[in-house]
Amino acid sequence: MDFRINRETIPVSEKVWEGVQEQSVELDYILPDYYPDIFRLVRCEVKPTVTDYSVNGDKLSYELVCDIRILYCSEGGKTLQCVSQKQNFSRTAELGKVCDSPEVSISAKADHSNFRAVNKRRLDMRGAVSVRICVTGEKMQEAVSDAFGMNIQLRKTPVTFASQKLRAEKNLQLSEETELSPTQPPMSGIITYRCSISGKEVKVISGKLLAKGEVNVEMLYSCEKGGETSAEPLSLTVPYSQIVDIDGMDESYECTVNPEIISCDITPCADKSGENRIVKCSPEIRLVCKAVKKSSVMIVSDAFSTVYPCEISFSEIRAEQIPDVNSEKFRHSAVIASGDSVPSAVFGMWVVPRNINASVTEGGSGVTITGMLTYTTAGRDSSGMMIISDKDETFEKTLPFPDGLTGHSVSVNISSSDVTYKIGADGTLTAESQLQADISVSGSESVKAVTDITIDDSSKKQRDGDYAVKLYFGTQDEDIWDIAKRYSTREDAIIEENDLDGERLETGAMLLIPIKE
Repeated sequence: MDFRINRETIPVSEKVWEGVQEQSVELDYILPDYYPDIFRLVRCEVKPTVTDYSVNGDKLSYELVCDIRILYCSEGGKTLQCVSQKQNFSRTAELGKVCDSPEVSISAKADHSNFRAVNKRRLDMRGAVSVRICVTGEKMQEAVSDAFGMNIQLRKTPVTFASQKLRAEKNLQLSEETELSPTQPPMSGIITYRCSISGKEVKVISGKLLAKGEVNVEMLYSCEKGGETSAEPLSLTVPYSQIVDIDGMDESYECTVNPEIISCDITPCADKSGENRIVKCSPEIRLVCKAVKKSSVMIVSDAFSTVYPCEISFSEIRAEQIPDVNSEKFRHSAVIASGDSVPSAVFGMWVVPRNINASVTEGGSGVTITGMLTYTTAGRDSSGMMIISDKDETFEKTLPFPDGLTGHSVSVNISSSDVTYKIGADGTLTAESQLQADISVSGSESVKAVTDITIDDSSKKQRDGDYAVKLYFGTQDEDIWDIAKRYSTREDAIIEENDLDGERLETGAMLLIPIKE
């Protein structure tokens, strides 16, 4: 008897390289003449950003920029002075192989920084930055889609995969000027800032991709207030709307856009009166755009012959999934300080999410998010000196998926949109933050597929007796396919013989197992 196999070729994702590279950051800085002497160090911040990257052959090259900001107070002065320096690094990662259609996920974060004043005019800083890299490529993988002859029984499952993938990147240089309100004092200088992106929208219009969103900038600036040196928080929003032309894309593609912040320059500018009451904010962002056209095929996930011994080869197919993205908001409260540690005045507070992890809940109906929230408080201590302190708070939050959305693979990005704080009657400083979770859910990570079937037609399977029907007690939720495979019979024969409604047993029951060739 002839035995024939049909195969389907499927493009699948292949992880080429994943790892972390460390970069040391060092600064030996002598203050210019116009800076006052160092009296007390307050804070050191290192903001790393990957500004550019490319894959050439088996190498990934990227450019890393570290924005170093050291804050200090001078003797007799209560103004925060800011030393700002940028350092550039060019790095390479050996991927070990050349891959087709490489896709790069790369991000940088500051691990630690130690700083000291060598003397009143000289600063020394030593720190480290880690760059997390994941490079995926594409390979073609064969799977059995059908087979005929030799009493072969097949179990099939649908596989949805990316039959066409298009990708484009575009850098945008934005600019926005904002005038301070009449109640806000003029700016002396920028102490610190943070940037995030919200309100992300993606539309396909006439074969072109429209990406919209907002860059949110939170800053703390130094100023004179009430006859003494102070600090003032300021928030502003820089909108963006950009059409990206992706060759070959039409409305049949599913599209995603991942905006990344490359840099942000903030400059105080003078108004007509000569006071620095205008803020010029110039963020640069990168739009990483992906368009995917899906196709679906039926592949064989298991097989056996009711008559002949056979060997089955399997492989895991990791078909690329376009995730469903959903945003949920939630609030978090924390006690920031109590007793003597409470500042005499608070100028501003912000929160930075760190070490975020996410897992799908049991049953796949939601996501549990864990991580750390770092609350940073800028204020003045009891001696009148400026301080910037951190308070780490662990958190755990379970959020449901929207109706009809389930998944097995999930990733979450947490951003903070607002932080409120108050000092209660008992003198305790508390804060409440408004957080947004952008949840990406993929339906499946991989599918077990049959890649080859080999049948030995030189002999037949040996049965433990000569019978046409066998009694078997099935358990609740047992798979009919597994029973049929165990007794080398057809799945549909068991279902028909026992008048079953589905491919699983709803309750435990005695079954008649027909033994047919």
